[in-house]
Amino acid sequence: MSTSANGNGAGHGSLAATRQTEVSKLDRVVIRFAGDSGDGMQLTGDRFTSEAAAFGNDLSTMPNFPAEIRAPQGTIPGVSSFQVHFADYDILTPGDRPDVLVAMNPAALKANLGDVPRGGTIILNTDDFIKRNLTKVGYATDPLDDDTLTPFQVHRVAMSTLTQGALADTGLGKKDADRCKNMFALGLLSWMYHRPTEGTERFLREKFAKKPEIAEANILAFRAGWNYGETTESFATTFQVAPAKLNQGTYRQITGNTALAYGIVAAGQQSGLQILLGTYPITPASDILHELSKHKNFGIITFQAEDEIAGIGAALGASYGGALGVTSTSGPGVALKSETIGLGVMMELPLVVIDVQRGGPSTGLPTKTEQADLLQAMFGRNGESPVPIIAPLSPADCFDAAIEATRIALKYRTPVLLLSDGAIANGSEPWLIPDVSTLPDLRVEFATEPNSDNDSGEFWPYVRDPETLARAWAIPGTPGLQHRIGGLEKADRTGHISYDPDNHDKMVRLRQAKIDGIDVPDVVVDDPSGGKARVLALGWGSSFGPIGAACRRVRKLGMPIAQAHLRHLNPLPSNLGDVLRSYDKVVVPEMNLGQLSLLLRAEYLVDIHSYTKVAGMAFKAEELQNVFSEIITGVTEAVK
Repeated sequence: MSTSANGNGAGHGSLAATRQTEVSKLDRVVIRFAGDSGDGMQLTGDRFTSEAAAFGNDLSTMPNFPAEIRAPQGTIPGVSSFQVHFADYDILTPGDRPDVLVAMNPAALKANLGDVPRGGTIILNTDDFIKRNLTKVGYATDPLDDDTLTPFQVHRVAMSTLTQGALADTGLGKKDADRCKNMFALGLLSWMYHRPTEGTERFLREKFAKKPEIAEANILAFRAGWNYGETTESFATTFQVAPAKLNQGTYRQITGNTALAYGIVAAGQQSGLQILLGTYPITPASDILHELSKHKNFGIITFQAEDEIAGIGAALGASYGGALGVTSTSGPGVALKSETIGLGVMMELPLVVIDVQRGGPSTGLPTKTEQADLLQAMFGRNGESPVPIIAPLSPADCFDAAIEATRIALKYRTPVLLLSDGAIANGSEPWLIPDVSTLPDLRVEFATEPNSDNDSGEFWPYVRDPETLARAWAIPGTPGLQHRIGGLEKADRTGHISYDPDNHDKMVRLRQAKIDGIDVPDVVVDDPSGGKARVLALGWGSSFGPIGAACRRVRKLGMPIAQAHLRHLNPLPSNLGDVLRSYDKVVVPEMNLGQLSLLLRAEYLVDIHSYTKVAGMAFKAEELQNVFSEIITGVTEAVK
C-alpha cells in the first residue's frame, strides 16, 4: 500500500453514511486488537494499518504473538494482539497504552486490561463471555456484570451473533461464519475512525481469489460491522485523525524484515553481484527468506538449508565464488554460525549476517523482543576475530542499514553483523520510497592479474589496499590467479599457511586495524536547548523510538535533555568519547542487562547510568520519561 505524502484518501471508497453523529477530531489514537491466536487479530490490525497508511497518517505498529504454535484456545498464553498508533504528526513508537481495546474473548480482556488507561474505550465481543471461557482465565464472576469495567467506556457487541446473521444466506457453516468476526470488528473500527473501506474489500478479494465465497463472506462481515456502527445508538461519536504532514514523496507501509529484504535486493543491484541467501527458518527472521524468495528476477538466490551451519556455509561459499553471501537468523542461530563467521574473518571475504534478536538464552522467548546479542556479536567467536556491527533504529531504517552493511562488507572484505530485533522486524511504519539514483555505488573490482612483488608471476591473496587494508578478491577459476585460502593462519601477502609467531601477531593486528579503520559517520546529538542539557540519553537499535518520545515529553516539562543514537556499534564513531565526556550524566536504556554500557565504560572510562529491561517487550515512553526526569532532577540539585 503506497500513498503520496500530500494525498489524503479521506473518505475515499467508504460506505455511505446516513446517520448524523458527533465527530471528534484527534491528533493521535492507539488501538489494540486482541483475541485468540485463531481470531485473525494480526490480519485485522494489518488491514487497519494499511488503510491508515493509505489515508496519509504517520503510524507505528506492535504485533504481539503467542510463543506456542497453538496454545489452548481461550487461554491467556494463546492471546494474540496487534497495536497500531496513528497520528497527524510524526510519531516514534506504537504507543504506551491503548486508547481503544477490542477484546474478542475473556482471555484477551484479562491479558490487556491492565494497559488500558482509566476512561479508555473497550469494545467486547460479548458472545464469548460464557462461563467456560471465564473459568479458563480465572474470572470468578463475569466482568461484564461486576465493577471490573466501571472505570472504562465499554461497548458490548455480540460480534459472533451479528456476523453469523449477516452471513446467514451465504451457505457457510456456523464455524466458518464465526471466523469472519474479525472483519466485523474491522468494519466497526473503520466506521468509528472514518477509515477508507475500498482497499480492504479489494485486499480480501485478492487474498481469497481461489475461494471467492470466502472473500465475499468476509466482505459481508466487514460491511456488517461498518453498518452496525452506523445504525446502532451505542456509538454517538466518531473520530477523525487528519493526515500527517510528511516530507514530499511516495510512501508505503513497511515492516523491518521486509525493509531488510528490499535493502539486500537494492544492494545486489548497486553492486552488480548475485546475492545468495543461505539460511534456516527461525523466528523472528523467517520473513526475510520469504520475501527474498520472491525476487529471483533481481538475481537473488534463496537456499533453505538443513540447519544454521549449512546456511551460513553456503553463503560464505557464495562469497568465495564472487557473489555476495547473506545469512539471516536470530540469537540461537548466531551461536551456531559463530565458527563460520570466524572463518569469514580469517578468509577476509564479504558476508552479511542478519541477526533479528529475541529473548534468550537458548530457545528463550521466540516471539518476544530483546537487545540480547550485542556482546555475542562483539566477542562470540574464538580467537581475535573482530567484525563490524550495525543496528537499524526503526523498521524503515532497515533498508538503509542493509545497504550500509553491504557497503562495509564489500569495501573491507569482512563479515558484518546487522542487529535488528523482534520489535523492528514485525513492527511497521511509513517508508519514503527512495530515488534509486541516490543509492550508493557498491560495485567492486575483482583481481584480474598477478600481484606478487617478485618475478614469480603469482597471485598473493593477502596483498592489502593501503587505505582500507582490504585484501584482493579473486574469483576462483580466473586464469593465473590460483591461490590458497582457508581457516588456517596465512602468511602476510603470500597467503601460504604459516605458524610463525610474529606473522600471526601481525595478521591478528592487521585484521583488527582493518575493522578499526572503517569509516563511520560521527554521532549526532539532538539538543534543542542549544547546549544547556547536562544529561545525555544514548541508545542503539529499536530503543530509538521510546527514547525519542520520552525526550519529547521531558522537554515539554521544561527539562533540557540531549539525545544521541548509535547505528554503528563496531567501530564506534570517532567523536563518541568527546560527546560522552561533555555531559554530567549519560543514561543508556537497553533491553538487556547493560551490554552497551559495559562496552562504553571499558572503552571511554565514563560513568554510564545503565537502565535495563528484559521483559520481552519494548520500553514505554512513560517509563523512560520518569527515569530521565529523575536523573535530570538529581544532576540539577547536585549542581546547586
